[in-house]
Order: sequence, then structure tokens, then C-alpha cells
Amino acid sequence: MIIGLDMGGTNVDGVIIENGRIINRVKKTTNRNDLFDSIWAALKELLIGIDRSKIDRINLSTTISTNAIVENKTDPVGMIIQPGPGIPCDFLACGDENIFISGYIDHRGEIIEHFKQEEIEKALKLFREKNIKSCGVVTKFSTRNPKFEKDIKEILEKDFFPISMGHTVSGKLNFPRRVYTTYLNSAVHNTFNEFSRSIKESLYQEGIDAPIFILKADGGTMNISTAEERPVETILSGPAASFMGMNAMVPTNEDAILLDIGGTTTDIFFLVDGVPLFEPLGIKIDRYKTLVRAIYSVSIGLGGDSSINIENGQIKIGPLREGKPYAFGGPKPTPTDAMITLGLMNTGNRKKAYDSMVSLGRELNISPEEVAQLILDTMGDITKDKVEELLADINSHPVYTIKELLYGKKIEPKVVNVIGGPAKILAPILERKFNLSCCFPKDYHVANAVGAALAKPTTEINMLVNTSKGILSVPELELFEKIDRTFTIDKARRKAMELIRESALSLGAINEEIEAEIVEESSFNMVRGFYTTGKNIRIKAQVKPGLIFELRSDIND
Repeated sequence: MIIGLDMGGTNVDGVIIENGRIINRVKKTTNRNDLFDSIWAALKELLIGIDRSKIDRINLSTTISTNAIVENKTDPVGMIIQPGPGIPCDFLACGDENIFISGYIDHRGEIIEHFKQEEIEKALKLFREKNIKSCGVVTKFSTRNPKFEKDIKEILEKDFFPISMGHTVSGKLNFPRRVYTTYLNSAVHNTFNEFSRSIKESLYQEGIDAPIFILKADGGTMNISTAEERPVETILSGPAASFMGMNAMVPTNEDAILLDIGGTTTDIFFLVDGVPLFEPLGIKIDRYKTLVRAIYSVSIGLGGDSSINIENGQIKIGPLREGKPYAFGGPKPTPTDAMITLGLMNTGNRKKAYDSMVSLGRELNISPEEVAQLILDTMGDITKDKVEELLADINSHPVYTIKELLYGKKIEPKVVNVIGGPAKILAPILERKFNLSCCFPKDYHVANAVGAALAKPTTEINMLVNTSKGILSVPELELFEKIDRTFTIDKARRKAMELIRESALSLGAINEEIEAEIVEESSFNMVRGFYTTGKNIRIKAQVKPGLIFELRSDIND
């Protein structure tokens, strides 16, 4: 028995799945002032009549970290950054205080110049004066040699916590993204950990002893203890739950458009031959480009609760959600009010919904029913225009999927799959606008929670082997070990597969769930003068996103 919970901007969705079937489902309004209370209210209702001893795991998708960043409610962070020679410092600045220190390590991991102790003392003094407790330490090429980051952390850890180090957030090279990812990890650490403690304590009080997993942006999960160390990986876990829900409930092997239409936003995804499009470097949140690996998704401010205005004689929907629909006592007409007016939803105060359409109709000189239909058609137009804009951009570059980089591939969607509260109502409109078949699953209104429930643990490692120096490193695992000069690419492959499996197990995966694979590899000779001094071997391995088991569910088409 698995519980899946997804916290959205408008609702918390929950399901219990037993033996591949959804046996209970719930949808509760999100209290934005108390996200924990929102999840707890949904969980308590979901558990009514359930034998809690049968619960094997709880998978949770939460907006807690995302909201903290977007709403600028993060903790103050002091950053110690060693940029090395050759690049300006200003654009790397993030957080509340930035100390740029001297010294550097080169791309081979060689220490060229040590940092100065007095620079670290200056940082300590400044952080204390500003009452900054959270820190980030990032040195250039720390993925090749993390010594400086570890040394600086050792100096800081007596007085500061948390301390995030750049080499632990990702083994991929990209120094600016590493700086921002490290900053965000410390910035949301306390917010996420307070939420995590509340969840664990409440489950304990309810007599639930099941392991808790948190959704990541790549469509996988990690156990809650790992999430407490790397909360930056929980940002945008909501869209990941949406994608996994569609993957479970409306599977396809074709190029496809996937839409999750919620109360606040619409999330857009794409499939390439049934495989998810991926962000090649990492996601961007707010103004920060990160190394957090993620399924490609774009959110637009268009949902059932988006406020509606008339501007220059035209319907304008969103991008803001200014409150509940008018039918529920909100301040503005919304698409939900249009759906209620047309008899497509049997909820709320129908008279108030109708009155809101009357007021819009007066400005446009059309009937309430006509304005309601115009609103739904406009939603379809906005969605189609955005999808076409995204496809034009995607198809102008190489296409990245979870499996491979596809040169020359053009995404040509053959189907639109849609979930979310308005999915059934909007499906015929989207079908007409896109001129494509539009599918939605039976439990379209809680598909996010289904996606959260069925997501497997995922992980990625980046291994670098330098036989000249006799070093094997996997920065994400903080693994730096000696090897002999005879180390081959075959040995590296075997080692990578062994380590990726160990990493997945540490995240809470079980052996039967792990589908490990090598996605990139290279090996080339290192030459000094006229002689080969060794080999440089690079391997990227992953456990890709997938479902714990197939869902036994009907599809409406």
C-alpha cells in the first residue's frame, strides 16, 4: 500500500494505491499560510478506515522549497566563493553576503595557490555581525579536487549551520550554476527541514512508521533524510509529479504534448517517442540557473482560478490568481465560474458564477453563456500559442531526453494528454485547437498524487578517472580514491554501475526497482611532450525515472 500526496498551489491531492488500484482519493484546498497543515488535513482524511500497518511508503511532492525561493522567504546565506583567475566575480554574487577569496585549483585538480586564512577570518566576522548562520562554500574545479571546500567548511562548522559545499551538489562542470545551486541549497535548508520534522512527528503520533520519500525535479524520489541534506533537489517537484502521473495513467510511445491544468498554473511537458524531454544542464528557478537535473517543463499563469479582466475589449485570463473563484466568494471571475455557468461543473454558488459572467458580458456586449464559452476557448488559444512557441524553440536546438541527445530530431506531437481539475471539460476544446486526439485518465483530478505515489528513486553520478594521477572521483558521493595506472574503461564501467546501485539503495530504492545504465562515456590519452602519461576516463551513470509498478486504470479518450 502506497500513499501519494501532491501539494499544489490551489489543492493538495492524495491517493492510496494498493496492488495497482486506487482505493482512496482526496482533494483539499491548500492553505498557503500553513503548508504543513494543508498536507496533514489531506492525509488524515485519506487515512479514514485504512489499516495503517499496511502502508509501505509515503511519497510526497511539496512546493515548500519552490515557494520559499519564488516568494523570497529564504534564510540569509553567507557565500565564500573562490573564482580563480580569468573571470569577473560580480555575476556570481548571490545570497546576502559574498566573500571572494584568492587561490585556485586548476582543471586537473592541481592546487596552484592556497587561499589566505585572513580572508576566511574576514568572512567569519562579517557573517557573525550580520547574524548569518547558513553558508555556502564553492571553489572553482572543486569537482576535480574538493580540498579547499572541505578545509573551509571545517573552519566554519563550529559556528555555522547548514554549510553546503559546491562539489556535493553535482559532479557536472559549470561553475556559475554550481555557485547558485549551492546557495539555494543552504537558503531553503531550514525551511525544508522544519517542514520535514513536522511531517515525521505527526506520522509518528498517528502510529505510521512507513518510510517517507520526496519527489525530485527529475521525476524520481529520494528518502526524506537525503532530502534534508539536499533540499535544493526538491524544487519543482510538483511538475515532476504531474509528469509521472501522466506517464502512469496515459502512457504513449509517440511524440506528445502533456498538460497539467491546475487552479493556478498550467504545466507543459513534451515526450519524444514516449520518452520525456530533459533539461540538458539543469533547471532555472527565479533568476538562478542551477545544476538540479529535471524533466523539461514550463509553467504558465493559466488555471481554473486565474482572475479574468477585460482589457481593450478582449478577455484577459491570468497570469495572477487573486483568490477563490467568484462562485466561492472570491473577488474576480475565473474560468471555474465560466465552467459552472455552462453547467460543466456542479459546485459552488451557481448564481454568483452566473452574475460574474453577466458583468463581463456587459463590457463585451454578449450573453453570459457566450462570455463563458469565450473564456474556455481563450484558455485553449493561450495554451496552443504557448505550446507552439516552446516547440519552435525546442526544435531549433538539439533535443535532450532522459536517454540520449538526439541531433536533428524534430518533435511532432501526435497526441495531447491532459490532467488536472478542468481536464475533462477542456479536452474537447484542446482537441479542436490542436487538431489532435486529446486523452485524459479516469482519475484526472488526482493524477499528480498518483504520479507522486508511483515514482521510483532516481540518481545520477559523474565519474572521472585520471590514471596519470591515480585518482578516481565521484563528487556527488564525495568519493575520491586511489587507483592504479592500469585502470581501464571496462573497470570504470563496472565501478560506475556498482556505485550507482549503491547510491540508489542509499536513497531508499530496493534492488528490484533499480534500472541502472551508463548514458555517457569517453576515454582519451593524456599526453605530455611526446609521451602518453595516462588516460582520462569520464562516465555518467543514472537510475532513470520510472514507475514502481503499472497502474491498473481506465482511460477516457
